[in-house]
Amino acid sequence: MKLFADINVSVRVVAALRARGHDIVRVDSCLPPTASDIEIAAFARAQEGVIVSRDQDFSAIVALSGASGPSIVNLRHTRTEAAFLSELLDRALRLYEAHLAAGAIVTIDDRGVRVHALPIGREH
Repeated sequence: MKLFADINVSVRVVAALRARGHDIVRVDSCLPPTASDIEIAAFARAQEGVIVSRDQDFSAIVALSGASGPSIVNLRHTRTEAAFLSELLDRALRLYEAHLAAGAIVTIDDRGVRVHALPIGREH
C-alpha cells in the first residue's frame, strides 16, 4: 500500500514507518510544497495511495466529493512524539489495511480508532 504523508507528519514518523516496512513518502517529495489539499488528494487518488495527515481538510474533501478514494488516515491524537505516533500508525495501518485498500477514512485520536467506508453516505 502506497502511503503519502502530508507535510504536517514529521519526517521522523515517516522514516520510522519506512523502517517498519511501509511504502511511504512525504507529499513534498512528489509535489510542489505549495500544492493544495485538493491537488494532493487528486495525486494520491491517481497513484491509488493513502494520505496520512493531521489535517482534517482531507477527510472533508473526500467525504464531500462522494468519491471512493483516496483513503485517508486522519491522525488526531494529541501526543506528538515520533516514536509513539509511528507505533500507533504502524499498528493501525496493518490492522485496517483491507479497509484502506477498499476505500476508507480511518481516524485515530485519543479515544481510539474509527473507520468510515467510502464513499461517505452510501450504505455498505
